[in-house]
Formats: sequence, structure tokens, C-alpha cells
Amino acid sequence: MTQQDKNQQDKNQSSNLPTRKLGTQGLQAGAIGLGTMGMTMAYGAGDEPGGIATIRRAYDLGVTLFDTAELYGMGTGSNEQLLGRAVKDFRDDVVIATKFGFDMDAPQNAAGMALNSRPDHIREVTENSLRHLGTDHIDVLYQHRVDPDVPIEDVAGTIGELIAEGKVRYLGLSEAGPDILRRAHAVHPVSVLQTEYSVFERAVEAEVLPVVRELGIGFVPYSPLGRGFLTGAVKPAAEYPADDMRSWDDRWQPGNYEKNLAAIRELTALADAKGITVTQLALAWLLAQGDDIVPIPGTRSPQRLAENVAAAHVTLTPQDLARVQEILPRGAAGSRYPEAIMPSW
Repeated sequence: MTQQDKNQQDKNQSSNLPTRKLGTQGLQAGAIGLGTMGMTMAYGAGDEPGGIATIRRAYDLGVTLFDTAELYGMGTGSNEQLLGRAVKDFRDDVVIATKFGFDMDAPQNAAGMALNSRPDHIREVTENSLRHLGTDHIDVLYQHRVDPDVPIEDVAGTIGELIAEGKVRYLGLSEAGPDILRRAHAVHPVSVLQTEYSVFERAVEAEVLPVVRELGIGFVPYSPLGRGFLTGAVKPAAEYPADDMRSWDDRWQPGNYEKNLAAIRELTALADAKGITVTQLALAWLLAQGDDIVPIPGTRSPQRLAENVAAAHVTLTPQDLARVQEILPRGAAGSRYPEAIMPSW
């Protein structure tokens, strides 16, 4: 165990947040992480002082995995810079994960942002991320989306070189399917996969999670609260501003919205019976899917943050889990992305 890993474990134990192992390469983190995307994009105007305060509060509560990406600053580095400033006083006690994989200079098309995982671009983005974060190493470097024009072997090999150079500690992939996972892992061990997973979104259960466990890869679910739907504080798509992704998310559209809201009401009744919030129920459900899972809910609210972290201490019975399955046997009504930008495995 490295000194940094020991510091993380000591911090988690002192804050009473359980530690979980992510993969078999030595990566570990508190059972609940924090996603920072919403602090600068996707959910309306950002609040930098509030974001920094929330990140620091998360650390005080024992959170050690903090997730950012080049994309979250739209190439400006703003999200990474925010995270770097927030953790500068305890950098060595936390795991910073960031991502590359988009061409921020290319115009957006019908399929979304252009992809770019060429080795030279990976190195360029990594150097930018190190500078923006104010650190000499990135703990987890993810390929944000699989680039069909670049062999995954080249991607894994490039990150392997960065690991050998001490600029990166662990290789991660995001939204990768079984074949990509196997091919990358054969070149350099993949420590963690990040993909959307929640009681609302269950696609990974059939084919992805079995391969992750076969290969000894940890799993980090993003959007574990259904992009906020599972908080219960929701309204129809038309009531969100245009710069909020919920204004176009299929699960908020008429027809789907009403079905999903009905499911939330049933989940809330179950949570109320246990004396917890529906948010805690959703996170506890994820944690119960395996001890190799560390969800990264995003929030700007210190109060919501504390509520999320407390979910790590919620125990769901087999009857509770069966009831969740009964309420949402296949997940939410509606697609998680428009067809043009849906990740393909």
C-alpha cells in the first residue's frame, strides 16, 4: 500500500465512511464519491464559491473520490481548475479522476462532440489537465468515450506509458463495452469503468458488470440519482431552462415523466417506511449491488451532500431490494440519451 492509499484509508476510517476497493491494481476510495460536472455545466449557471465549499465539505465527510473532465469546462479547464483549487490543501489525501476523449476545437454535429483519442491528443490533454488541476499526477485517467477511429490498444498503451512516467496512476474507461474492456485490459490493466447506472438505468447489468467482475475492474456509476429525478425534487421538462439538460432528457418528457414520477412516489413510500430519504434509498441500492461499486452523485448543496454520504450506512434487506425491483423492474421510462449521442457497446 502506498502512502497516498494509506492516507485515504485513514481519512475514511476517521470520518466513518467505509473504504471500497476499485479493481485489483490498488485503487481505493470512500464508498461515496462526488461528481463535479454540474458545478460548471448541464444544470444551469455554475457557482464557483459554492462548488469549492461543497467539495471541501465532502472531504470533511470522508469523500475521497472526486470526478471531473476536460469536457466539463468545454476546453477551458474551468471544472478541473475549480476542483484543483478546492482540494489543494489535502491533495495527497484524495483521488482525482479526470477524462479525455473529445476534440474541443471541432464543431459540434448531430452526433454531439467530435471524438479524439489519438495518442498525441491524449498526451496534450493530460498535460493541460495536470496544469489545470495544479498537481503533478492524475490518479485516474479515463477515456471519456470510446473513439471508433483509434484502436483501444493504442489508448491503453498510451495511458500505460503515462503511468510509467508517473503522470497517471490508474487507467479508467467510460461507457466501454465488454469487447473494448477485454482488449484494453490485455494491453494495460484497467482499474475502473465509469458508466451510468442506477435504479433508473440498468443496461450494464446484463453484459458489462459480469465482465468487469471477471477482469477485476472496479465500477463507478455516474448519474446514480437519475440526473436528479431520484431526489424527488423534479418538474416537467418544459419548466427547466434551455441550458439544463433535463429540458431535453427523454425521461422528463410528457408520458415518460408521469410514469417515472409514479415510480418515485412508490420508492419514496419505501424510503419513508425505513426512515430514510429516497435519495439514500437509491444510493444504498447501488452500494448493495456489489462491494466493487463507488457511485459519484453530483450536487451543489452541502445539505444534499451530507444526505448522500449517509447512504453508505443504510442497510437494505432482501425484501427492500425485491420491492425496488418490483417498482422498477427494467429501470425508467425513456432513454438516457438521444439516439444520436447514445454510447454504443
